[in-house]
Amino acid sequence: MCRRRFFLMLCCLMLLATQTSCWSSKEIEDLALYSGLALDTGEPTVTEQALEDQGATYPKRNTITATIQLVPANSVGGTGRQSSSSSSSSDAPYLNVTGTGDSLLEIFRQYSLRLDRPIIGHHLKVIVVTTELLKQQKINQLMDFVLRDNDIRPSTMVFLSQGQAVETLVSKQKNQIPSFHIRDMIHNQRRTSKVLDPVILSKMDALMYSKRSFALQNLVTANGEVEFSGAGIIKGDTGYWVGMLNQEDTECLSWLTNEGKTGVIKTYDWNNQPMTYEMKAMKSKITANTDGGNLAFDVKVTTEGRLSETWNAEEYPSATQHAQKAEKLFREKLEQMMQALMQKLQSDYKADVAGFGERLSIQKPALWRKSEDHWDDVFSRTPIHINVELKITEFGSFTD
Repeated sequence: MCRRRFFLMLCCLMLLATQTSCWSSKEIEDLALYSGLALDTGEPTVTEQALEDQGATYPKRNTITATIQLVPANSVGGTGRQSSSSSSSSDAPYLNVTGTGDSLLEIFRQYSLRLDRPIIGHHLKVIVVTTELLKQQKINQLMDFVLRDNDIRPSTMVFLSQGQAVETLVSKQKNQIPSFHIRDMIHNQRRTSKVLDPVILSKMDALMYSKRSFALQNLVTANGEVEFSGAGIIKGDTGYWVGMLNQEDTECLSWLTNEGKTGVIKTYDWNNQPMTYEMKAMKSKITANTDGGNLAFDVKVTTEGRLSETWNAEEYPSATQHAQKAEKLFREKLEQMMQALMQKLQSDYKADVAGFGERLSIQKPALWRKSEDHWDDVFSRTPIHINVELKITEFGSFTD
């Protein structure tokens, strides 16, 4: 009996030895979690200037202004609430804290002089960078710290802001946390192709390392509301922002890269009345062609959908003649949209953000190796032929 008890106790002790906890764990109540990061041009806030007037200074250049969004707001104390980037009301569920300097890590450490808990980036959801800052600083300079920091997850999404990035982290909606709201807006891809696939840190790291041009979703703000509006282009060989794509361009970019499967095309019929085509299926194919010794690309875009709206009350939408005329107009409109996008990419910005280089590397690897070091320049001089096939298969529900 004693031997059995001894053996039982020994087994229990061995089991307890395997149930170890994390030796480096930190209680969440002792941390300040930030879910959003906004990067603007270096302009100290009123609060920062007041603190500096009282001697709260250190050696720095005012290159960038970084704002973190802390959640929940009541988990953090300190003086950050009085900055110009703070939430609109004292009972908001978040707190924005701003610092200015020339080192993101140093700015983050300065927060420890103002808050009662250390900040932690494990739950960072979005990073928003103003285009004004990317005209002055390279994207790889601004992203260096967040890519090196072990606290920040590589799944963090990166966006651009046409105005001040800090404004995207402010909301007038009660109980709304702007950084979470921006993250969740991505779900509307099922409704519109104007919402691009988000560029996360791990993907951005690969793009910057390979010096490839890429597009980032752009945010605009007004009266405390934020909207996805077009995309900004980051030039691969320089790392600077070079220009914008509007909403139609962004939609076409989604279709070209097969990331967008839905969307609407609006045009005007023979009576100058609006009519709208809704995509139910979309597929594009990019083919590299070297016939004749010169590189060219053939792009085939195929789509099927429904005529969802027409203001022409004189003809039945399902009439064969009506459908054929509508298809022709929608096809011409889509071709026009695609050509406008290619004009901007090839002539205005000379930047391939639509994956033409990727298709060339797969289909013609030897040719790609010869041109990859200066691909954007080659892309800008390469003929691109676009062929659109559009078919109306449905007419919605209507009454004769």
